[in-house]
Amino acid sequence: MATVNWIADASHSEIGFKVKHLMISSVKGSFSDYQVNVSSEDNDFGKADISFSAQIASINTGSEQRDGHLRSADFFDAEQFPTMTFKSTSISGYDGSSDFQVHGDLSLHGHTHGVTLDVEFGGVVNDPWGNTKAGFTLSTKINRKDWGLVWNAPTETGGLLVGEDVKIHIDLELQKQA
Repeated sequence: MATVNWIADASHSEIGFKVKHLMISSVKGSFSDYQVNVSSEDNDFGKADISFSAQIASINTGSEQRDGHLRSADFFDAEQFPTMTFKSTSISGYDGSSDFQVHGDLSLHGHTHGVTLDVEFGGVVNDPWGNTKAGFTLSTKINRKDWGLVWNAPTETGGLLVGEDVKIHIDLELQKQA
């Protein structure tokens, strides 16, 4: 078996998140500056080595004022902690044709904790230009306080401005490297 390297096709991929606002609705965001690297044996992802990094300053929620607040020391402190990273430690449930899980370490805001990403495997195909592509949707939920992201504000009704649970959603279209 040959080792194959894969990278994200940025025009068909996204690293996004969703968090409750006022406990009644959700705010979505994503990171526009990221790198994804996957190393596998041929097209077998069962023992793949997976890593990604995202530049915190590239956060985008559709509101420049909110994005500035998220980059500040109240939240991500992008100046002191400019990068979020993930490094896989193991893969479970992979059979080559269905969903599986990727276990690894998520480092953010000076803290590292183990997380499990649920993976929907879309398959491997060749595009019309002769490139081999692999598709995945990954998701997990984390408590932002575990990573030291503790800022919040009470509302008049006794609730909180920002939810603690953050849903992470990653759409990946990987391209095999020559």
